[in-house]
Amino acid sequence: MPQSRLKNGVILLIFACLLLVVPVTQWVFERANGNRSQILDLFSRKPVKSHRTAFARDLRSQCRLAKIVRPWIQKLRFIALAETPDKTVAGRDGWLFYQPALQYLIEAQSPSDRPPQGDILRAVTDFRDQLQVRGIHLLVLIAPNKASIYPDKLSPRAASESINPRTMDLIAKLRQADVELVDLFSLFWEARQTTDAPGTVDYYLAQDSHWSPAGMDLASRTVADRLVELAWVRPGPSHRYRLRPQPVTRYGDIITMIQAPTIEKCFQPESLVCTQVIDSTTRAPYQDDPDAPILVLGDSFLRIYRRDEPGSAGFIEHLAYYLAQPLTAIINDGGAATLVRQQLARKPEYLDHKKVVIWEFVERDIRFGTEGWQRVPLPPPGRSDPKDGQ
Repeated sequence: MPQSRLKNGVILLIFACLLLVVPVTQWVFERANGNRSQILDLFSRKPVKSHRTAFARDLRSQCRLAKIVRPWIQKLRFIALAETPDKTVAGRDGWLFYQPALQYLIEAQSPSDRPPQGDILRAVTDFRDQLQVRGIHLLVLIAPNKASIYPDKLSPRAASESINPRTMDLIAKLRQADVELVDLFSLFWEARQTTDAPGTVDYYLAQDSHWSPAGMDLASRTVADRLVELAWVRPGPSHRYRLRPQPVTRYGDIITMIQAPTIEKCFQPESLVCTQVIDSTTRAPYQDDPDAPILVLGDSFLRIYRRDEPGSAGFIEHLAYYLAQPLTAIINDGGAATLVRQQLARKPEYLDHKKVVIWEFVERDIRFGTEGWQRVPLPPPGRSDPKDGQ
């Protein structure tokens, strides 16, 4: 009996020490830095819910012990359980996935059960109609979520549940509404059928939510071919641009989202061979031309390799290469659903001299687009920009 009480007493003592270690160490750190102890805030405010919530939030964000211990706990959970912090999901063979994109993919509801934020079909057709009044064609490009093209890299079970039915429903409705689009889902799936073997091409990056240089190049070449097939664009002189290989070693955006250096050290950066587009005459990297006949709207799928390393090596540059003519662009990371059209409405001079608008947005934006899918009225055709009257 005495031994049992002693054992229970030791357990209670250890438990009490664990409870006290966080506030005591925090007090020591604060006193060492000459700061007022944050724990006193608990007793200096009224014990209402809002004050307790604020205290807990501040303690989580400012706790020095947590900042020291948390990265190592995260690493242990990653190594033992393949568990990653928020917004990231570990797949197979070292592949990582962006959680919001994955959430869209695995939604069990049918397309009609949970409608997107706003009427996406109305937003697209309305934009198409406003451009038609100006004599401008619209081509829509939906960039697939990585897991839609590589579900097998997520898990064997996911391999048979690739594309969200909402996406296929939207593509069918856009076609019924006579909206011209390039189906990248079929393009990448067919490409995988011919190259899907060990050591061959991957069309998306293992550590990143975006397409690889090969996937980006395949998309840009296909879009260029479609524009020429539709007779919307006449290619320029074939010698206008040339390609320059540019090796790049980088961590993907999913790695950087983790914001845990201890986990980051578990990965090696990816080695990529990008190709910069170079002006054959000036030998300078490609530059947009605001007077070009093609305007491209989109998100980070257009930014990668363009503004990121190595620069001048992204979708827009390669599309310009295949069409042998410069383009112009409006890019907004995460804002291709509505924000890019709002930017265009504020600067309608971007539409001057345009024959074609290419509108790219990522698949997950069908459900999670920033600002939803708003109708964005463009200024009436022919309205001069305020700068024109100066």
